[in-house]
Amino acid sequence: MKNIFRASIFATCLALITPIVQGQDAGFETELAAIQSEWAIANYSMRSEDAKVQALTGLSKRAEAFVAANPTRAEPLVWQGIVLSTYAGAKGGLGALKIAKQSRGALEAAINIDPTVLDGSAYTSLGTLYFKVPGFPLGFGDDSKARWYLERALAINPNGIDPNFFYGEFLLEHGKRELALEHLRRALKAPARPGRELADAGRHKEVEALIARIERPQLAKRE
Repeated sequence: MKNIFRASIFATCLALITPIVQGQDAGFETELAAIQSEWAIANYSMRSEDAKVQALTGLSKRAEAFVAANPTRAEPLVWQGIVLSTYAGAKGGLGALKIAKQSRGALEAAINIDPTVLDGSAYTSLGTLYFKVPGFPLGFGDDSKARWYLERALAINPNGIDPNFFYGEFLLEHGKRELALEHLRRALKAPARPGRELADAGRHKEVEALIARIERPQLAKRE
């Protein structure tokens, strides 16, 4: 949506609104970074599942408010989806399926606004949901959809730590060990994400654990 102004009017208006827009952008980025940071703490630093669930319960409400305050932006929806999917995994049980469906809805809405937002993170998270959630009749899990979304995420961000990790995990669960190992090693070489140090460190541990699952039989044969 673009308004057409005469040059003089546009210059005057721009001078007036630029400080406000910059302030809004700064506030948006600050809140986005805060949600990312709190998610990493909840996901990787909580010592008990109860503490993790409690932290994610509060964070899901914060993410919901962030979405409501920025209805035309895709980034808050992506992080609402990520928080809710992590919350569903931590909570478990039948109640988790409702939360997983809410996560799916947020991620689909983000894609409708901007498919490439946050380097394809919505595709990564949707693919992971379809992979992790039980299939029919209990849930909406679907390996074909999982593969499509994960491969789409890799097409957008081929060297990213998350798409390579989750695709590697998907491949490993489907018996494609060598190809899984290729993607997991690529995940370890992914560029660091400024401001996401805790998330990167936690994800690296998960990647290394999966690599160990693949290589352990080979190491046993050598011994």
